[in-house]
Amino acid sequence: MSFSFGYLLDEHLPWRLFNHIRGHFSALPLYKIGDDVAPDLGTLDPEILIWCEANYCVLVTNNRKSMPRHLRDHIAAGNHCPGIFTLRKWARIGAVAEQLALIAGASFEDEYMDQIIDLSINE
Repeated sequence: MSFSFGYLLDEHLPWRLFNHIRGHFSALPLYKIGDDVAPDLGTLDPEILIWCEANYCVLVTNNRKSMPRHLRDHIAAGNHCPGIFTLRKWARIGAVAEQLALIAGASFEDEYMDQIIDLSINE
């Protein structure tokens, strides 16, 4: 399967989500804040959006409160973001991993550009 984009997982999402995705969908470009090639732990949200744009990764986060403002500011500065997917805290790891792989494999390249999409995965 080929993927239209990769993902950057927010530092507040569990490492077991990263490990599950990596274990089941190894071809999917996947990074997590705090890993070797992604932004460092504690990186501010505006800098994370710049990294996502440069690396063509959709940000996956549970930050619903401040991320809309950061995205508006990012776009107002003339930048773009491949997209932001927000998750609910109670979503099952396996269901989230499968949904993310399906979305990346079935989406157009710029389908989520400059948007925040709530992934309400309740399984």
